[in-house]
Amino acid sequence: MKVNVYNCEGKQVDSLELNDAIFGLEPNQDLLHRAVVMQNNNLRQGTVKTKTRSEVRGGGRKPWRQKGTGRARQGSIRAPHWVGGGLAFGPRPRCYRTNLNRKMKRLALKSAFSALAQSERIVVLDELKLAAPKTKEMAKILNNLKVESSALLVLGNKDEDVIRASRNIPALKLSPVNALNVRDLLKYQNLVLTREAVQQIEEVYA
Repeated sequence: MKVNVYNCEGKQVDSLELNDAIFGLEPNQDLLHRAVVMQNNNLRQGTVKTKTRSEVRGGGRKPWRQKGTGRARQGSIRAPHWVGGGLAFGPRPRCYRTNLNRKMKRLALKSAFSALAQSERIVVLDELKLAAPKTKEMAKILNNLKVESSALLVLGNKDEDVIRASRNIPALKLSPVNALNVRDLLKYQNLVLTREAVQQIEEVYA
């Protein structure tokens, strides 16, 4: 699969042959789903907690005697059916972590790359150099590339100027190659890669 390579002015300067072992696969929908579910589960803190009847303050005395009142027998005013009582079967602190094995994770990433390539949502940038670390400079480059919706920008190397110029653009996220994940690849409408980032991706995942 070939893609066009653009400069910061949005002009085509070259074309690039993408590795079919990464960008030319048939996307595995089941693995993509499982990878996203895994990431969402692993982001959950699991710290929610409610009090049971043994943890709610009060309720130590029997509210009225067992027999002779005509009312239903009660042992505590902190039972779950009382207002102010404990909660039965409420959430407790727990770990939600799930995992996929290494081969499945790699195949899920390749499926995400292939899905983006097939839908023509990958933009390759020859080189990303800013005249100044300003938000308007980065916004101008995205406008030249006709990236109007959300985008994931992947850099080959860390660039402080690019980071500073990008952090105030709400629909743009920066990511190094070693932090790429299926959730981000599917969340953003466009994947903007520098030529150097493409080379690193092919070295790691081919």
